[in-house]
Amino acid sequence: RWRWSQRSSASMPSSTVAEYSFDVVSEFNSAELTNALDQARREVGTRFDFKDTATSYDQRGDVIVIESASEDRAKAALQVLREKGARRQLSPKLFQASDPKTVGKGRGQIEIRLNAGINDDLARDLRKRIQNVSSKVQVRIQGDQLRVTSKDKDTLQAVIKSLREADDIPVPLQFTNYR
Repeated sequence: RWRWSQRSSASMPSSTVAEYSFDVVSEFNSAELTNALDQARREVGTRFDFKDTATSYDQRGDVIVIESASEDRAKAALQVLREKGARRQLSPKLFQASDPKTVGKGRGQIEIRLNAGINDDLARDLRKRIQNVSSKVQVRIQGDQLRVTSKDKDTLQAVIKSLREADDIPVPLQFTNYR
């Protein structure tokens, strides 16, 4: 009986080393975007400085078109949208605005492209940045997201911190599935 228990404990593997990971993604909550657009429309409709400007927000897929009485009013309407988005945890990097242009009868128009998603070039750039933080991490590109793994939680925290502090990354990043 004693030999059996000794053999069974000897055949068990020694403590396994845990591996931690998280995913880097760039996405946005479309319901929050809809709410931000609705709030911006409501504010523009009630503010005195937008009276008689016929300012409108029109979402067409991944593009939002703001149209108003002048280019300056369109810029102000864009600022209102950014403020409402910020209150709903939408990054300012999400709204990539083109230059204002004048359309019929002197009206101003701004097209805003929703800037989310990680393309191949950005994924390679992010991989280099992550590996510059620590050589102890493994980075796998999985479509439009990156999986970052390490045996040390502190290393992963340092990677997240460095990516959050990088202002030159063109898209908003989220860190999900932290295990």
